[in-house]
Amino acid sequence: MRVATFNILNGRVPTDQHVDLEGFRRAIREIDADVLALQEVDRNQHRSDHADLTAIAAEAMGAQEHQFVAALAGSPGSTWMAATGEEQPDTAAYGIALLSRYRVQGWQVVRLASLPFPVPMRFQGSRVPELVRDEPRVAVVAAVETPHGCVTFVNTHLSFIDRWNGRQLRHLVTSLADESGAFVLMGDLNMGPEPAARISGLRPVASQLTFPAEAPTQQLDHILVGGPIRGGGDTALALPVSDHRALVAELSLDE
Repeated sequence: MRVATFNILNGRVPTDQHVDLEGFRRAIREIDADVLALQEVDRNQHRSDHADLTAIAAEAMGAQEHQFVAALAGSPGSTWMAATGEEQPDTAAYGIALLSRYRVQGWQVVRLASLPFPVPMRFQGSRVPELVRDEPRVAVVAAVETPHGCVTFVNTHLSFIDRWNGRQLRHLVTSLADESGAFVLMGDLNMGPEPAARISGLRPVASQLTFPAEAPTQQLDHILVGGPIRGGGDTALALPVSDHRALVAELSLDE
């Protein structure tokens, strides 16, 4: 089966920041994943033409099952607040999504603790650090009935704050992973391959540079597995939208 993770940057083209919904559809078709994890997903946001990007992706890939989970509700600069899961379906929101061509037995949402205070960070081109706050973080979990057996898939987008993202990853894996079961963790973990594998205790099945998309120098996006799963090849795709490349892997389950 073919799986992928893709930080979509709200469907924007990074060169001029405009949203390209048709380019987003083409990107999803080109990925051609059986199970797809998306991050930085908009729903009913002005900046992305009030589109439901999860629904667009589901149609483009032929996913019979999909779940959007909001990390933030409202719109940037106005009513931006942490999502609770109680929002109405038409509420403007931003978060992550997991999509599957296979049947899903059940869904679970895990809300991850955010750092409760601002931290200094130095940005490119700035001489002095700026105080920044992290945004709320979530994970979505699906028990997927693949042709090879049931697999637990997890999608998340972790904090950009060093060490705090490791704490989130450790908590997520500890609370979900079952050593005897097939387990796949995908997403933008905001860390490199070595800490991602070490902290999670999972095995990487994709080793490709993914950020920035035009000439990547880092792998921030990961596909990690546990249990009776083997990798069978990987690639990173430069696509019409986003500042990340999509990370794609072929997986199989041991008998």
